[in-house]
Amino acid sequence: MKIAIVFESHSGNTKLLAEAIKDCIKPEDLLYFAGVEEGIEADFYFVGSWTQKGMCTPKIAEFLQSLKGQKIAFFGTAGYGGSVDYYKALVERIKSNLDSTNEFVDWFYCQGKMPQSVRDRYEKMITEHPEDKNLKVSLENFDAALTHPDEADLKAVKAWAEKIVSEL
Repeated sequence: MKIAIVFESHSGNTKLLAEAIKDCIKPEDLLYFAGVEEGIEADFYFVGSWTQKGMCTPKIAEFLQSLKGQKIAFFGTAGYGGSVDYYKALVERIKSNLDSTNEFVDWFYCQGKMPQSVRDRYEKMITEHPEDKNLKVSLENFDAALTHPDEADLKAVKAWAEKIVSEL
């Protein structure tokens, strides 16, 4: 079994998940561990991305579109987190990039910290619109995301990956 872990990480969150997944794979089964490149031919793909405007990154979307007849599990991080329904909506959007010949095995999402510039933008917007409750929720979410992915997230992604690998 040759397994590829293909991912993009903007602030290191998704890379942490990728490394945890890598720990679950026998070295002789790990074919590839890095960003998107052409010519990656594996038996199974773990594909990961940070969330960019409610979707995976364009590079990851393009990579997913290029796969035909493959088994794929998706993992990702999102600054706005904590809601399984939100994660499910993200996954449905991401799955729209897959050819129907692929088998989508499963997915894993967790919250990930965001750059300080995001908080700065929220604070500026709150100053301009102090009555906007959504901005206050966004600021609270930013602060809650600062510790993620945390140890519980990494433990959960490992359990997820171990289950998938054991079934291959």
